[in-house]
Amino acid sequence: TNAVNLADYSGTSVAVAEKVLPSVVGIKVTYQISSIFGTSVGEASGSGIILSEDGYIVTNNHVISSESSSSFYVIEKATGIKINLYNDTESYEATVVGTDTYTDLAVLKIEKTGLTPATLADSTEIKVGEFVMAVGNPLGMDYSVTSGIVSAVNRKIESEGTTFSLIQTDAAINSGNSGGALVNSNGEVIGINTMKFAG
Repeated sequence: TNAVNLADYSGTSVAVAEKVLPSVVGIKVTYQISSIFGTSVGEASGSGIILSEDGYIVTNNHVISSESSSSFYVIEKATGIKINLYNDTESYEATVVGTDTYTDLAVLKIEKTGLTPATLADSTEIKVGEFVMAVGNPLGMDYSVTSGIVSAVNRKIESEGTTFSLIQTDAAINSGNSGGALVNSNGEVIGINTMKFAG
């Protein structure tokens, strides 16, 4: 048997985390809920990726689009979107630049400069088995990183009548990871964490 030194693997994970964390943001959304019992305020959270140093951020559309209804309640359009930056105690009000339900993407803007934009890679070049790391804010635990591999590419998944062609990974993904970065071993974004399946 040969001993395997995990120092290189650990060093890769540390380097990727240090590169990517400043480019990932936390998103807090507030909205109104109307029901037969009156009106209340709800909150949701997610993640986003900095696109430019002057405050453009990409996330999932479903993170910021809270509108839905049933026979019991109506969830109104978001009344506020706050952005939390890595190692910054201040929250920044975001405006919606654009949304697309088909790709489940949205672009936000905050009035802040000097940000660290993420490096984007060509997702068509990824391979099954490749190292990946998911970075985001799952379950309210800000700036968490999980690692795994690319389990499949072009995985067809249907959700709410739309078929998505996705990268499948075994890196742990939970509520709040939506909109966060899936990155390769160079710390380059190859995808945006969008959904999870639980058995």
